[in-house]
Amino acid sequence: MKEMLTVIEGFFSNIGAVDAVRVTFIMAISSTSISAVLGITLGLLLERHDFLGKRVIIRINRTLMGVPPVVIGLLVYLLLMRRGPLGSLSLLFTVKGMVLAQILIITPIISGMVYAHAARSAPAIRQFARTMGASKWQTDLLMITEMKHEIYFAIVAGFGRSISEVGAVMLVGGNIKGSTRTMTTAISLLKSQGIFTEGVTLGLLLLLMAFILQWMADYFQKEESSDENY
Repeated sequence: MKEMLTVIEGFFSNIGAVDAVRVTFIMAISSTSISAVLGITLGLLLERHDFLGKRVIIRINRTLMGVPPVVIGLLVYLLLMRRGPLGSLSLLFTVKGMVLAQILIITPIISGMVYAHAARSAPAIRQFARTMGASKWQTDLLMITEMKHEIYFAIVAGFGRSISEVGAVMLVGGNIKGSTRTMTTAISLLKSQGIFTEGVTLGLLLLLMAFILQWMADYFQKEESSDENY
């Protein structure tokens, strides 16, 4: 038993697994939180207002939803490099720089999903709000309440994209052990070194963590639904 614990401890210390888990969660939670605020706001505003060029913006957003993350990573790298426009901020090879790249990747996903759901359901919600004499603020609150499950799935999709990203965070973060190495970049490094057992172990740990987070989110959602029915 002691020998097994020693092997496990050596495995985690060699690749910096504990730090990789910490960095992964800091990056994913921070970027998803910021992207959720931006994406939900942009999605709702885009649905509400009609203006010249709206269709172009929608198409651009849909394009960004499927853009390869490594392209965003390269763009952010060029912006943050020492000779880049934002080089003075010294964000390259930092968690903050990785969060910036993730925000650019996740925000279009959340805003696109929120806009798509709002475009289908908003007209009926507004019509109902008008018949009830609701104010503009009350109508907005009602819309968010009625769309909470769709917004929830958009946020989960954004978080899933964040926690599984490799290319962008590798370029911007540099995969520095104990500093910017995430679980996915650690797996990529192990694969390149031919250390498949440890890579699979870390991959299973990542899947387990994602499952637990998803289960917790579903649990609280069911609890909320039960309270409403009661």
